[in-house]
Amino acid sequence: MKAAVLHANKDIRYEDWSDPVTKPGAIKVRVRAAGVCGSDIPRVLANGCHFYPIVLGHEFAGVVAEIGEGVTGFEPGDRVAGAPLLPCMRCEDCQRGDFSLCRHYSFIGSREQGGFAEYVVLPARNAVKFDSSVPFELGAMFEPSTVALHGLYCNDFRGGGDTAILGAGAIGIFTMQWARIMGAKRVVVFDIDDDRLALAARLGADVAVNTLRDGFMEEARAATGGQGFDYVFETAGNPATMRMAFDAAGGKARVCFIGTATKEIVFSPALMELMNRKEFRLTGSWMSYSAPFPGREWELTARCFADGRLRFDEGFVFRRFPLEQAAEAFALYETPGAVKGKILLTMGE
Repeated sequence: MKAAVLHANKDIRYEDWSDPVTKPGAIKVRVRAAGVCGSDIPRVLANGCHFYPIVLGHEFAGVVAEIGEGVTGFEPGDRVAGAPLLPCMRCEDCQRGDFSLCRHYSFIGSREQGGFAEYVVLPARNAVKFDSSVPFELGAMFEPSTVALHGLYCNDFRGGGDTAILGAGAIGIFTMQWARIMGAKRVVVFDIDDDRLALAARLGADVAVNTLRDGFMEEARAATGGQGFDYVFETAGNPATMRMAFDAAGGKARVCFIGTATKEIVFSPALMELMNRKEFRLTGSWMSYSAPFPGREWELTARCFADGRLRFDEGFVFRRFPLEQAAEAFALYETPGAVKGKILLTMGE
C-alpha cells in the first residue's frame, strides 16, 4: 500500500509501505480521511517520535475492508472511526475503566502504525461504527470531539450554568457544542482570531470574545451578571489562557484544563490566591475514554453527528490535501500562525 512515512525530523515521504496483516480480533480499515492533530506537529517538526520510520495519524475514518477471525458485529463496507488508544486492559486503572490513565498502553499513530496510509489494522473494539449519512471527514473528527466531551465529564458538567471556553480550535469548538447540548445556560468563547470566533458564533456560542481587545474580561463577565463563570474549559494549552482561567472562574466554579501545555507556566501569587478566594475546583482531562471501552464519548459522538446535534461548518477545515501531499501539509506548520483550523488528508473514494 501507499503511506505517508516519517523517516526523520521533517522528512515525511509518500511511498510504498507493508500492507498491514489482519490478525484475529482485528479489522482492516481502508482509510478515507485523516486529520492532523496538534500533537502530530512536534512529532514531524521537532523530533517528537518514539521511533523511525513511522506512519502517524490517530484521527482517521474509513470503511471496513477485512474482518479478522473471531470478530462479530462488523461487515465489509461499514463506516468506522478509529479510537487510537490501545490500553493493556489488565492494570488497576483499566480495571476501573480509567483507560486514559493506563501506564502500559500503546497508541495507534504514535507507538503503532497509524492512519496516514491507505489501510490500517486495529482491534475491533477500537472501531466505532457510524451512520452512512456522516461523511468520512466528520468520522476523522470523532477523536477531537470525544476529547472535548471527556473534558466535560471530568469537570462534572451538569448544565444550567454559565460556561467559558478558552480557545476556539477544533477541541474548543467541540467543547462549546457539547456544553450547549448538555444544557449550558450561556456559553462564551474566547480566542484571538476573529474567524475562529465567527465560527464559534455560527455553531452556537452566545458571546464570542477577542482577548486582544482592551477590557475583554469585563465584557465577558457582563454576560454572567458580573459573577464569573460556573464552568471554565481551557482548550488551547497556552500559558496565557491557562492563567486566564483563574480570572474567568466565578465562586465555587469548576475549571478544567483540556489543552496540553508545551511551555513552562508561571502563576503569580495573586493569581493563585484567586483559587483560594473563589474556592474553585481545578482538574485536568486526558484523552477520551470510559467503560465499556472505548466509552460513551465515542457512542455519543457517533449518535450526535448522525442526528445533527453536533454540527459541522466549513470553517472547521483550513485545507485538504491528498495523502501524497502530506509533506506539503506539514510544511505549513513551520510558519507560526499560518494554519487556522483543521488540515485533513484525504484518500479518495
